[in-house]
Amino acid sequence: MKVLMVLTSHDQLGSTGRKTGFWLEELAAPYYTFKDAGAEIMLASPQGGQPPLDPKSNEPANQTDQTHRFENDAAAKAQLAATVRLDSVSQADFDTVFYPGGHGPLWDLAEDPHSIALIQSFIAAGKPVALVCHAPGVLRHVTTADGKPLVEGKKVTGFTNSEEAAVGLTEIVPFLVEDELKAKGGIYSKTVDWAPYVVTDGLLITGQNPASSSSAAAILMKHPALAAQ
Repeated sequence: MKVLMVLTSHDQLGSTGRKTGFWLEELAAPYYTFKDAGAEIMLASPQGGQPPLDPKSNEPANQTDQTHRFENDAAAKAQLAATVRLDSVSQADFDTVFYPGGHGPLWDLAEDPHSIALIQSFIAAGKPVALVCHAPGVLRHVTTADGKPLVEGKKVTGFTNSEEAAVGLTEIVPFLVEDELKAKGGIYSKTVDWAPYVVTDGLLITGQNPASSSSAAAILMKHPALAAQ
């Protein structure tokens, strides 16, 4: 089993002067779900190299057993420091792809033509795609073979408007994930703020927030399309 994980290269929180990036739990929890299942993992980002970590995601209140495990894993940190450039990877080399969130993807991956084409190629090849928290926003320009939004008519979830309001970034982000998924025709649903919630529709798996990342990865590993390989 070969899993591609795609991380953001964007580190600026709008014009606030504050830093953003990927959310550590959303990398660490799936990373070990895959690794402990014996999967081979490749990390990629638009610019390659070390992706920016959202500093808030490594504050004590947001740390978990898995984030501690990652922080103490020299091999994992070395892999993170040397992500491959997204434009150098091919869907054909992997069984599935997982997108961790954090606010960064809203700026770069959501508009990245390589990311858009990559997701479309995974779906076209019958391979499952999983995205958590803000990462479902990366689907905003992804289309089906007939040119319709990928999420149109699909059951999806992602970071809620109320969760965005709770972190005080409603007016900072380029778009709200919940609103965008609905605008593209997605059948959006959610649970209470900050609780785990994952939705599967065909090849598409989406998780609502950081707490959903472990569940999303576990559900992905059990996807029928992977079991059939």
